[in-house]
Amino acid sequence: MATFIRRAIFPAKRRYSKSPFFPSLDEPTGTLLEDPNAPSQLDGVGVGVGVGVGVGVGVGVGGGITASQAAPLSSPSRSSPHSQGSETGERFSRKVFVGGLPPDIDEDEITASFRRFGPLVVDWPHKAESKSYFPPKGYAFLLFQDEGSVQQLIDACIQDEDKLYLCVSSPTIKDKPVQIRPWRLSDADFVLDASMPLDPRKTVFVGGVPRPLKAAELAMIMDRLYGGVCYAGIDTDPELKYPKGAGRVAFSNQQSYIAAISARFVQLQHGDIDKRVEVKPYVLDDQMCDECQGQRCGGKFAPFFCANVTCLQYYCEHCWATIHSRPGREFHKPLVKEGADRPRAVPFRWC
Repeated sequence: MATFIRRAIFPAKRRYSKSPFFPSLDEPTGTLLEDPNAPSQLDGVGVGVGVGVGVGVGVGVGGGITASQAAPLSSPSRSSPHSQGSETGERFSRKVFVGGLPPDIDEDEITASFRRFGPLVVDWPHKAESKSYFPPKGYAFLLFQDEGSVQQLIDACIQDEDKLYLCVSSPTIKDKPVQIRPWRLSDADFVLDASMPLDPRKTVFVGGVPRPLKAAELAMIMDRLYGGVCYAGIDTDPELKYPKGAGRVAFSNQQSYIAAISARFVQLQHGDIDKRVEVKPYVLDDQMCDECQGQRCGGKFAPFFCANVTCLQYYCEHCWATIHSRPGREFHKPLVKEGADRPRAVPFRWC
C-alpha cells in the first residue's frame, strides 16, 4: 500500500526512499518524550498570524489518499465526548497528555487514578535522570498498552468546549479536574489543495511545533503567511504515533517556498498556542548532485544541500567546492539530513 501511495504522489522518473508526506506509512520504530509546551530556544526574527480553523475536505489525492482523512477541527460543544470516537471509529495514539495535576500527586497515585482504563506506564520528560516520584511541572504522559484504553478514557471525560477533563485525587486535594489531551491519528496529515502535486523540493521542515497543533492548523497558518500550501504533516514517533514537535509543509509554487525559508522563523499563534518556530528546507538523503548528476562522485547521492536562494540545489563534495569557491558563494553553508528528518548545517572544510 505504501509503495502504491508513493508512486501515485511522485513522478515516475524520481523515486524517494522516504517520503516527507504521510510518513506514518513506512517509519521505523522508536519513541520520544518531551515537554509539549516547552518555550522555544530559537533566536531570530519571525512573522506571526493567528487563525481559527474549522475545515474538512474530501477530495482525492494520489489515487490512494483522500484529504478527508484529516478530521474536521471544530467539534460541537457538549457535556460528554462519549460519541466522539466510539461511533466514528477514530483512532488515537496510545500516549496521552494529562495536565494540571495536583502538585503532591506521585507516580503511583497517577497510575492508580487511570488504571481502570487498562495497563499503563506513567512518564514525563527527564524522569529517569531526575529520579523524582512527582511530575515536576504538573503534567505527565500516560502510555497505555492498548489503544482501546484511550477511547475508554475519552468516554469517561467531561468536555468543556474543545477540552477534556477528568477528576483525580491526591493526598491533599480531592476530585481535581485535570486536562486530558489525546492525539487523534488523523490530525497528523492534512491536504489543503489536492489538485497540486506534492513536491519534496518545495517542502519545508518546521521545528519546535507545539504538540497540540494539528496538521490542518499548521497548514492554514502557513498558507495565510505565504500562500500556496498544498499539504502539512505533523511528525509523530513511529511506535506511539505521538507528535515529536516538528512538522512539514509542502508548497505548490517556488515563490511561497522561498518566502518561507527566507523568513527562517514563524510565530505560530492558534488558541492557547503562541510560539516562535524555525523553518528550514526539507532535506532529502537520496538526491543526485544537481551539477554533475553523480558523474563526479561515483553515482553516490549528494550529501549537501544549499539553502541559499541563489542555489537551492544538491551537491556532491566536489561540486560543492567548485561552485562555492566562486565570489559571493563562499559563505554559503551546506545542510545535511540527520535524525528525525531534521536538517542540520555542517561546516565545510576547504581543501
